[in-house]
Amino acid sequence: MSTAVVVGSGPNGLAAAIRLAAKGVQVTVLEAADEVGGGTRSTEAIVPGLLHDHCSAIHPMAVGSQFLNGFNLQRYGLSWRWPEIDCVHPLDDGSAGVLYRSVEQTAAGLGRDGSRWRLAFGYPASRFDALSDDIMGPLLRVPHHPLMLARFGAPTVLPASTFARAFRTEKARALFGGIAAHSFRPLHYPMTSAIGMGIITAGHRHGWAVAAGGSQSIANAMVALLSDLGGKIETGVRVQNTSQLPPADVTMFDLAPSAVAGILGDRLPRRIAAAFTRFRRGPGAFKVDFAVEGGVPWTNPDAHRAGTVHLAGSYAELAAAERDIHAGRMPERPFVLIGQQYLADPQRSVGNTHPVWTYAHVPNGYAGDATEAIIAQIERFAPGFSERIVGQTVRTTTQMATFNANYAGGDIMTGSKDIRQLTFGPRITLSPYSIGIPGMYICSAATPPGPGAHGMCGANAANLALDYLAAK
Repeated sequence: MSTAVVVGSGPNGLAAAIRLAAKGVQVTVLEAADEVGGGTRSTEAIVPGLLHDHCSAIHPMAVGSQFLNGFNLQRYGLSWRWPEIDCVHPLDDGSAGVLYRSVEQTAAGLGRDGSRWRLAFGYPASRFDALSDDIMGPLLRVPHHPLMLARFGAPTVLPASTFARAFRTEKARALFGGIAAHSFRPLHYPMTSAIGMGIITAGHRHGWAVAAGGSQSIANAMVALLSDLGGKIETGVRVQNTSQLPPADVTMFDLAPSAVAGILGDRLPRRIAAAFTRFRRGPGAFKVDFAVEGGVPWTNPDAHRAGTVHLAGSYAELAAAERDIHAGRMPERPFVLIGQQYLADPQRSVGNTHPVWTYAHVPNGYAGDATEAIIAQIERFAPGFSERIVGQTVRTTTQMATFNANYAGGDIMTGSKDIRQLTFGPRITLSPYSIGIPGMYICSAATPPGPGAHGMCGANAANLALDYLAAK
């Protein structure tokens, strides 16, 4: 029987392990932390019974994942919940851009930009399941659906600022801009439309779902499936050099490229080691979880029903804040993302006390405290919010990296999603999961298709490993 070791138990490491185990490979997963799940962990952080997601929280890419759906994880307790409204981007005048799962409903709320939103997202959303065959893997390969991919892909090369100019209303520009800003890149840079378009299109097809019982439920279901397939997991095992790696036919690394280079040392080919060491990190996330009595008192009524709320004001203000953090400057008013997962999954609350998940975009390694800036941004669109806070917990950029070593400097994207790294991954190659050593692969969110709880980075890398095993 072939054997495999997977280093790291985030959703990609677990996906790689499951794919291999399902083909009869004997798999052992080594996890440095005491709990599995990486970015998909959840805990009762403030009030007993009040459930908070540690990082990954809203899952438009995971709910439609071909990998997750291919294993019927519902058998292992994974179920999805949807809010009434996917995302709201409020403006200072009390209005808001409102994203619904329905393209038509979203377009109807955008006034004279409705037809443009429909034109941009109606076609790819209706064909997303087929389109995902191409966009959820390496970009530089022969596509399964070339014409469909070309129609979708042409606008993704544009800067988000250029794409946003197609809209005439501030509501539509800000709504699109806030979603494109998930790229953690200045919005005037090329290809910053790509992540925004992917998230919007996936959401219009499958919705911005949350996992019932917290994102930990995703990891728990994957662990249960892996156990049924005969896989083993060892926690509290931090691999720092090759001597700690058990002998195996295949080794998978759900780690940042610099960590892979550190473990393998001189075994890694020099050019690949250089690329992994130079791998560029993105800006950071400064996270604050709140326990809020009665929920957030939003001025905009739609925000009370939204699973996600983006706080940045106008598109111009958002773009300026993203330029600042990329340049290493902390803006006075950072882009703040709010998760109200309890609206779709009420079991996360305790009575009338609700968990509110937030983080701000900050410079990588930001050493200051962004808590008051986050509260001020929420107060701006929800006066009286601070009076409802009954508890809070903070995770700084340094603590982000302690929680998950892949998040160096608070970089929850596992690397800057610039043109080169978004297209190729850690190095310029047509095989982004290969690391130049036979039987060894990288499968973290540093590789295509990138961040999310979809597991596709791990599944894609495991497919390559299976081809290697078959050829032995």
